[in-house]
Amino acid sequence: MNFSFYIARRYLFSRKKTNLINLISAISVTGLVVGTMGLVIGLSGFNGFDALVKSLFSSFDPELRITIKEGKSFAATDSRFEELKRLPGVAYYSEIVEDNALLRYNDRQAFATVKGVSEDYLQFSGIDSMIVQGEFKLKDASNNYAVLGEIIAGNLSVGMQQMEPISVFVPKKGRENSFLPSGNFNQKMIYASGIFSIQQELDSKYIIVPIAFAREIFEQPVKVNAIELKLNEGISEKKTVAAITALIGKDFEIKNRYQQHDYLYKTMLGEKYATYLILVLILVIASFNIVGSLTMLILDKKEDIAILQSMGADKRTIRNIFLFEGWLISILGAIIGTLAGLAICQAQISYGLVKLSDTASSFIIDAYPMKIVATDVILILISVSLIGFLAAWYPVRFISEKLFRDEIH
Repeated sequence: MNFSFYIARRYLFSRKKTNLINLISAISVTGLVVGTMGLVIGLSGFNGFDALVKSLFSSFDPELRITIKEGKSFAATDSRFEELKRLPGVAYYSEIVEDNALLRYNDRQAFATVKGVSEDYLQFSGIDSMIVQGEFKLKDASNNYAVLGEIIAGNLSVGMQQMEPISVFVPKKGRENSFLPSGNFNQKMIYASGIFSIQQELDSKYIIVPIAFAREIFEQPVKVNAIELKLNEGISEKKTVAAITALIGKDFEIKNRYQQHDYLYKTMLGEKYATYLILVLILVIASFNIVGSLTMLILDKKEDIAILQSMGADKRTIRNIFLFEGWLISILGAIIGTLAGLAICQAQISYGLVKLSDTASSFIIDAYPMKIVATDVILILISVSLIGFLAAWYPVRFISEKLFRDEIH
């Protein structure tokens, strides 16, 4: 065993001549434990919310969405798109027709994005698991049906008990009659079959209808606004995107689930690392206790230093003793804090100890979500160890040097 490390380990756990040094050493370790624990819990909390948001959006958003860069719609009738359906990585292919419309139900009105989807839409999404009223049904033998976001349904006062149809109004293309304003709009009726609740942005925006209904009211018999794809399991998304781009050209934009909401995800990532930096700053402040602890320990061990020097120990050996002492304090605090943080996170995951609110039953989850990510734990351990090294280096480098000069004089 390294001599300096052996002495440092003895100093860490032995009683000092001055009880205040023991107290400051305990405070140093406690500060690092609390700071490290806060980092683990804080980052795991952000990871939990990030995973929750991604899971919510994944129940609505396709794995890949293709839109045209210039304009709102395009014809997907040529051989390129037929070949796209047969690409090895593509499991399902769906054409989407969507645009804004005015909805009216009894005496209430609301604007919404009407999204026309194919009959196999459930193959792309898990939206059927997000239905809070009614069922996901778009068509039967005699009627078309719509599935509404919960906020839109609330604004219109639509319930599954009523059987009144919803009126959908869309401006006619290229026609205007100032004397008869009603003649400027296409109007169609549709019944509500279900209400979904995913996320506020989606719940307040979308109403899902059969694609044939959307084509008719938007006067778009051939063109589409987007193509949505689901990929086979185990297929590389990056390679599939490259193959699609090579096939259909660069006039189209292909977005994965992250890119469809890149602003939201980037904001969440920024908040996570801003929190990390704030907590690291708190750890830096807590590490000042290490400076005080080592300073007092060096002064307390002046006699021991003199004995070690008389036995042949050089400056480097003696400095390493106190440097190892500082490292042991930081590593001990990091390990205990990490284990305590992981234990609290696991308890929250398993038992949901901390609830979101008293009205959490109205939300999709009732307790704060947590997700432990190994790379975050490694980053925390490295950060705490680095802070501990720097906190130990200062008193060892400067105070011990002064002590050696005083011994010479």
